[in-house]
Amino acid sequence: MCAHHESPAAARGLDAAAAESVVLTSELIQIDSTNTGDPETVVGEREAAEYVAAKLQEVGYETELVESGAANRCNVFARVPGADPERGALVIHGHLDVVPADPTEWSVHPFSGAIRDGYVWGRGAVDMKDMLGMTLAIARYYKREGIVPPRDLIFAFLADEEAGGTFGAQWLVDNRPDLFAGATEAIGEVGGFSITLNNDQRAYLIETAEKGIRWMTLRVRGRAGHGSMINHDNAVTKLAEAVARLGNHRFPLVLTDSVREFLAGVTEITGMEFPEDDLDAAVAKLGGVSRVIGATLRDMATPTMLDAGYKANVIPSVAEATVDCRILPGRMEAFNRELDEILGPDVEREWFELPPIETTFDGPLVEAMKAAVREEDPEAHTLPYMLSGGTDAKALSKLGIRCFGFAPLKLPADLDFTALFHGVDERVPVDALKFGTRVLDRFLRSC
Repeated sequence: MCAHHESPAAARGLDAAAAESVVLTSELIQIDSTNTGDPETVVGEREAAEYVAAKLQEVGYETELVESGAANRCNVFARVPGADPERGALVIHGHLDVVPADPTEWSVHPFSGAIRDGYVWGRGAVDMKDMLGMTLAIARYYKREGIVPPRDLIFAFLADEEAGGTFGAQWLVDNRPDLFAGATEAIGEVGGFSITLNNDQRAYLIETAEKGIRWMTLRVRGRAGHGSMINHDNAVTKLAEAVARLGNHRFPLVLTDSVREFLAGVTEITGMEFPEDDLDAAVAKLGGVSRVIGATLRDMATPTMLDAGYKANVIPSVAEATVDCRILPGRMEAFNRELDEILGPDVEREWFELPPIETTFDGPLVEAMKAAVREEDPEAHTLPYMLSGGTDAKALSKLGIRCFGFAPLKLPADLDFTALFHGVDERVPVDALKFGTRVLDRFLRSC
């Protein structure tokens, strides 16, 4: 069944769901679910999960609220039976947690959920309580209207994504894989949003790949001593030199299938060319999204933290640095070899790691995404792309689930969308939420 054949009553129901997505997004933002990465100071995930569960139960869903590895790290699951139970289920997943925000930097309070100037404002507005609001609105609409999708849908609202999912998706996949039973495909965050190219053409980017994440601690040991004396085995100096070498290193250009297909698509739409001998400059002309696309042209190792010493006149015996590494699919062995060469044998390394993932931009699910976007925006183009960050798709892919980023939003041409992720004054257009809710409805009825 297709959304564009619906009755006037169903159309009114969808309009109401689209409007409700705005309210739900605002109310979700008002729940401070900050994930600091320190389990002792995480707040709000249980409250957010209980809010979602109550909204689902209110319209008749049976929900399961699951703690994932620690107290109050809560997840909510609800399953919708489809017309064909023989088909693989589709997971629609989103995370309940958000990164911290400093209210003194914002023009509105980051947990106000303010609706003004055509936007919903607050931490999580794009990462990713917008998708939660749209998903929740659609789930409620389907239950109220008795809509049966073509296949089983698994709605999953998850904890701890912002700290790698140790107390969220990773734990669930390892300990409760039954919650994803029968699932073959999934959609989640950071895809389906529009960019406006230089000839006013809109392209919607669907995430088909993610770089791997490695949060790495470098440790150097030396000889402790008095700061006033000669010491040729200074751990701080040795670490600083190693970090500078790594931070200044430029990894080689590697074009994966997802990036090649994206660049070819932009060329087809705009005529822009992307010569490999000057690719960084060509990609920079794409505007705000070049932050993401440019970061998917090569591996990256970005020093982010330094820790050494305890007194001005004491040379410490140990110095440490934290480096955020992002690694392309297929590059892990080569990346490790380069690290060995750059850092040498005296720098100890330990890390938390999540692998890169990549799938192809084809098949019935992709066609359903393309069609759903075009039906709401007839001039739309759709392109695959690689996310420079990571999502809970990394965990779900371990179950053999094929994962895409598809949280559709039609965005104003002048909105620097990628800057809003983890940024100050994070906000999402009201019209984009309504658009995305309608696209998700079309997609979920035809996928």
